[in-house]
Amino acid sequence: MSRLKSVLKNPKKISAFLETKGFFNILSDKAYVKLVYKRCIGKKLDLDNPKTFNEKIQWLKLYDRKPEYTNLVDKYEVKKIVADKIGEEYIIPTLGVWDKFEEIDFDKLPNQFVLKCTHDSGSIIICKDKSNFDIKSARKKINKSLKRNYYYHGREYPYKNVKPRIIAEKFLEDKSHFVPEDYKIYCFNGKPKYIVVFHGRFDDSKVLSETVYDLNWIPQGISLDDHFEISDIIEEKPKKFDELISVCNKLCTDFPQVRVDFYIVNDNIYFGEMTLSTASGFQPMIPTYIDEQLGKEVDLNKFSY
Repeated sequence: MSRLKSVLKNPKKISAFLETKGFFNILSDKAYVKLVYKRCIGKKLDLDNPKTFNEKIQWLKLYDRKPEYTNLVDKYEVKKIVADKIGEEYIIPTLGVWDKFEEIDFDKLPNQFVLKCTHDSGSIIICKDKSNFDIKSARKKINKSLKRNYYYHGREYPYKNVKPRIIAEKFLEDKSHFVPEDYKIYCFNGKPKYIVVFHGRFDDSKVLSETVYDLNWIPQGISLDDHFEISDIIEEKPKKFDELISVCNKLCTDFPQVRVDFYIVNDNIYFGEMTLSTASGFQPMIPTYIDEQLGKEVDLNKFSY
C-alpha cells in the first residue's frame, strides 16, 4: 500500500508503473516514445527537427529499422558477426546456449561462468563458485526474462524478433577486480569519440559514477547518463588502448551512432556488446547541454533509411 501511495503522488512514477504492467503496449511506437521521452527528459520530443542526442536516438528507433540489426542485438548471433570483422580472439568463449532453463546441464559447466538471456538487457547472473550457486533464484530470474519481449521496454525495434534464449559464457576473471572493467565506447558517424568507464555497478555500498574520456584519455568531467555521478576516479590508460580503438573502428563504421562495449582482462581485449540505442534515448546528461552537444555529432543525412 505504501508503494502504491508513493506511485500515485508522482506522475513519473505513475507512468513508469503502468509501463512495467504493460499498459502502454497498445500505443504506437511514436506515441510511446513521445510519452516516455517527456517523462524522462522533461520536454516535448521534436521528431521533425531532432537536435539533441536523445532526440536523434528516438528518430533512429522509429526510422532506422534495418533487418540485420536483429542479429546485432542478439547476444549469441552477434558473436559470429563480430568475429568475422575483428577475429575470434576478441570473442568471449560460449559454454552453451539453450531455449529453456531446464535444458541446462550444470554438471557440464565449469565452476565459474556467466548466464544471461540473449534477447534483452540486464538479465546477467555471475557464478563464481558453483557449489554455492543458487539455481532456484537463477531459474526465477531467467524465466522471468524469457517471458518478456524487450522491444516493449523502449520500442527498440531490433529486439522485437530476437529469439529468447539463454547463453552461458566463460567468466573473465581479472587479476585485481571481482568483475573486469568494461570500456563503453560512444561512436558517432562511424568514428569512436568517447570512452566511458562505470564505477560501483556491482557494489551496493558505492555510489554509481562514471568517468568519460576522450581519445587522448583526458577526463571530460561530464556524465552521459544522470543515473551515474561524475566520478573523480581516473584510471590508467589501458596498455592496449590503440588496439582497442582500432577494433572498435572496424565495428562502428556503418552507424550514425552506436556504443560498442569491450572488456580488457589481463591485457586481453574482449568484445562485450553493441548498443544501437544507448539507454533507449531516455538518458538525461550532466551537464544538460551535453545532450545537444552530442546531438551535433550525429549526422542523420549521411545515412540512408
